[in-house]
Amino acid sequence: MYKILDAIIDEYIRTGEPIGSKALQNKIDIKVSSATIRNDMATLETMGYLDHPHTSAGRIPTIRGYRLYIERMREGVERIDCDEKEKIDEFFEEIAGQSDESVIESASKALSELTKCAIVSTNLANKFSIITKVEVIPTGKRMYVLLLITSSGDIKNRVCRLSFDITNEEIGYFTDFLNQNLGGLHVGDIDDECIEKLSASLGGYVLSLSPLLKAVTDLSIEMRKKQIMLEGQTRLIACDELKKDEIIALIDSKNELTELLDTAFSGINVIFGKESDTFVVQNSSMITGGFRKGDEPAGSFGVIGPIRLDYKRIIPYIEYFSEKVTGILSEQKDEEKEADDFGE
Repeated sequence: MYKILDAIIDEYIRTGEPIGSKALQNKIDIKVSSATIRNDMATLETMGYLDHPHTSAGRIPTIRGYRLYIERMREGVERIDCDEKEKIDEFFEEIAGQSDESVIESASKALSELTKCAIVSTNLANKFSIITKVEVIPTGKRMYVLLLITSSGDIKNRVCRLSFDITNEEIGYFTDFLNQNLGGLHVGDIDDECIEKLSASLGGYVLSLSPLLKAVTDLSIEMRKKQIMLEGQTRLIACDELKKDEIIALIDSKNELTELLDTAFSGINVIFGKESDTFVVQNSSMITGGFRKGDEPAGSFGVIGPIRLDYKRIIPYIEYFSEKVTGILSEQKDEEKEADDFGE
């Protein structure tokens, strides 16, 4: 009976049309009569796995049906073929060594191209980066740029406009002060307590240099914050099965997907729009998978598309991309630790 459910969903994913018993008879690998198929379809409908649109003699899957289908599919999920896996491996070899942010962004774009879906991704990796250098650069009258450089290759900057000029001596002192106190720390370690200690240690320089210290605070908050990106959003807009106003609402409120994406760290998850108050596109689904940096969660991918997503094809992609990104970020973390230990 469940083979019939699988066949119905496979065909519905392919055509988007309700499936009748006669059309289904040639789609399954067991020889049964159309009457038997009709009976099994009726039973599956009673169990809540299928729905019966009043305008059609065929059935369509319910959310409950999709969930059983995905659960059964995961037991023997298709793998990516060798040629395609080789291409993916070559792609990741090319981006290895880039900053964490660039690796995640590049992977998101590639995943969108492969799946032909929109990809939402989160990035927590920055907070694990080690601060390697801080610079203060004068750029004009009473204008200064604070640069924060990390071991992962990220360079963050903040423009500071002061109400007075500061001397080269003060710039040199502050730069040395920050490098001595922040160098070797993780971005996530620069919290309110750390900033308070820095402020107290500035002594007589605190008034003149406090705007630059505030810039350090702002940059550390920005880098600790979970970043969320949406790639391939035009694919959503072009999808006839999704309502345009709901897509626009999703794009405008993509940051609200953070909580749903956090479920990716417990493995591959599928979220349906009809079941979620946060995921506002009703006739859609999102498949999520997380990646790590060492032992710590570093971010996640979410593939968004119509509810008729090709789960058999897309889930292996998410699993493999999550595995490859985890490998690159974790390797870079080990290299950062080795460099830090060597520096000590």
